[in-house]
Amino acid sequence: MNLFNDTDLFTSGLPNKKIFDLPDTDLILYEGFFTKEESDYYYDILLHQTKWNEADLTVYDKTHVIPRMVSWYEDKANPGAKQDGQEWTPDLLAIKSKVEIETRLRFNGVLLNLYRNGKDGVGWHSDRTENFGPDQIIASVSFGETRPFRLRHKTRKDVPTVEIPLTHGTLLLMAGTTQTHWEHHIPKTAKDILPRINLTFRQVKRKL
Repeated sequence: MNLFNDTDLFTSGLPNKKIFDLPDTDLILYEGFFTKEESDYYYDILLHQTKWNEADLTVYDKTHVIPRMVSWYEDKANPGAKQDGQEWTPDLLAIKSKVEIETRLRFNGVLLNLYRNGKDGVGWHSDRTENFGPDQIIASVSFGETRPFRLRHKTRKDVPTVEIPLTHGTLLLMAGTTQTHWEHHIPKTAKDILPRINLTFRQVKRKL
């Protein structure tokens, strides 16, 4: 399968690392972090072999089905982890290992998101602190259709909104005080686009 050939990010074989000069965040983008061959392989495997589920979100006592599909994996050794939860697959462990080697960080959980088409997206939010602690570090890997990832500062109106195209095979590291001071979202689109798969590797710090 020959996917997503509209990018030339894979020609050098090396990731293009960009550190963003923004207040109250440590934000690093690695374009082409995974090779074209790796990205195509993982996209196909994750799209067709992941057990995707619908998830609910309750806002102001109203429950809605979120416009995307999800799947959750975490280490069984984590305090409070479901012992009958999904087992890490070899492919997920391989992706995680590459991310951990580059970032020199350890992750013990991952949330997979499937944006099936342009009707799927996520509104402005900061990732919740429950089970992860304040200012959690998130390593976000994208496979599939390019979708714009937008960030805005919560209090500083002088800081413009940032838009980062998350292309096939990219890694975005959000660290520092990003979750405290910034919100992010993936906008919907009326364009006819292919699915996008996003893996957000996390450090579970559940308090029992």
